[in-house]
Amino acid sequence: MEVERVQALAYGGLHELPAEFIRPANERPENTKAIEGVHVPVISLSLPHDVLVCEIDKACSEWGFFLITDHGIPGPLIERLQEVGQEFFKLPQEEKEKYANDPSKGSFEGYGTKMTKNLEQKVEWVDYFFHLMSPPSKVNHDIWPQKPDTYRGVTEEYKKELLRVTYQLLELLSEGLGLDVNLLKSHLGGEEIEMEMKINMYPPCPQPELALGVEPHTDMSALTLLVPNDVPGLQVWKEGNWVAVDYIPHALFVHVGDQIEVLSNGKYKSVLHRSLVNKERTRMSWAVFCAPPHEAMIGPLPGLIDEQNPAKYSTKTFAEFRYRKFNKLPQ
Repeated sequence: MEVERVQALAYGGLHELPAEFIRPANERPENTKAIEGVHVPVISLSLPHDVLVCEIDKACSEWGFFLITDHGIPGPLIERLQEVGQEFFKLPQEEKEKYANDPSKGSFEGYGTKMTKNLEQKVEWVDYFFHLMSPPSKVNHDIWPQKPDTYRGVTEEYKKELLRVTYQLLELLSEGLGLDVNLLKSHLGGEEIEMEMKINMYPPCPQPELALGVEPHTDMSALTLLVPNDVPGLQVWKEGNWVAVDYIPHALFVHVGDQIEVLSNGKYKSVLHRSLVNKERTRMSWAVFCAPPHEAMIGPLPGLIDEQNPAKYSTKTFAEFRYRKFNKLPQ
């Protein structure tokens, strides 16, 4: 299936955006600017434990989003992860196309460009590479980039570090909810939690004020842990305004996803967010979605519901949730 890649468009001497990338007036960045002087929470994992639980609980309740520092993932490893991703996108187009996915046939892993058009027939200014990192039983290394040849080693090393941080965060969230520390992890599949890597590549855009890299959405994951390059663009929705997220080297951006919102019965919010693009520079991000296995039953945790606090969400398999979200059906 022949797909026009955004990167090829961007570097083909484009001066004006093709119509399918121009957002409706009410969605354009030029008409929906971020509020000034508001900053997202930044939390050091080296804080005293009780303070840390409190800070993360507050951020999940009020924002559904926060940055973490002092997480123990070595800065040089994050830089190597970014280098191997950048090297893949610098490969000749025909080399990248060897990894092309085909979502229309249910094949999501590999190199892609989001062609699923929304109701206004608009598309996003982004190419991506998507693959599973964990659990080992579901990983297909044949789909991973073979070039650069360091890609697999670096990504496996990053996965180990990120699993450690993910488990630590799930314990902290469980404590914040007043539950046993292992409860969220066990409800999300325990060692079978799926870690999905998505490298987003937003090339320079001739009219960034009219386009979006990613349109407003919440993630269907439990948590999303992301590192960006130094080109800003991520914005989160808070109390009727967009808030720009500042870049902090080596910090992890943590998004609360739909599954944590459901499990917490709405106490923790799945964050609405979008991504802007840049006229001169390429923006990239490495997002890892932490999601339950498809057969996992996800609903409000029993310890959080009673007569005063009835369940706000139905219980269903993650597969059913995904199907409904992809097809824009009510949950």
